[in-house]
Amino acid sequence: MAELEIHHETEHEKDPFGQRVGVLAAVLAVALAIVTIASHREHTAGIMYRSDANDQWTYYQATKIKQHGVEMEEHLAGLIGQKEGVEAILKEAAEQQKKYDKTAKELKESAEKSELAVRAAEDRAKRFDYGEGLLEIALVLSSLYFISKKKMFPVMGIIAGLTGAVIAITGLLP
Repeated sequence: MAELEIHHETEHEKDPFGQRVGVLAAVLAVALAIVTIASHREHTAGIMYRSDANDQWTYYQATKIKQHGVEMEEHLAGLIGQKEGVEAILKEAAEQQKKYDKTAKELKESAEKSELAVRAAEDRAKRFDYGEGLLEIALVLSSLYFISKKKMFPVMGIIAGLTGAVIAITGLLP
């Protein structure tokens, strides 16, 4: 029976730079996962803010429609010309007008705040997306070393990864 030759030297020992590139790829993959999660969460926040803004604008429109109905009531009461009851109708309509004016103003302010929150969330999500894209490119570039054995690929991967990380970090800023 022929003896089998056992090699104690592994592929890793032959290419220590490849080991470092493998660690770099793992670090990039973890950073990519973190940025991807942050991006998804920010997109979800943007959708929630958008939904809230839409609700506020819808309520604002409903309030303005009710207010218009009160205006119509005032005009009709004035056209009737009967003294009895018209003053009470006009007084009640004036109170409702004040209430609807106040409510509409509050709703408009709330909707505008939600719109600002939407824009801010979308801006942060965009920065996370750009960072995510650059981290993906960095991972691919670094992995090209294993095919080509050219050190320029991990170097380009580091540059793309650092750029992506910096851009993603700006997504944490308000």
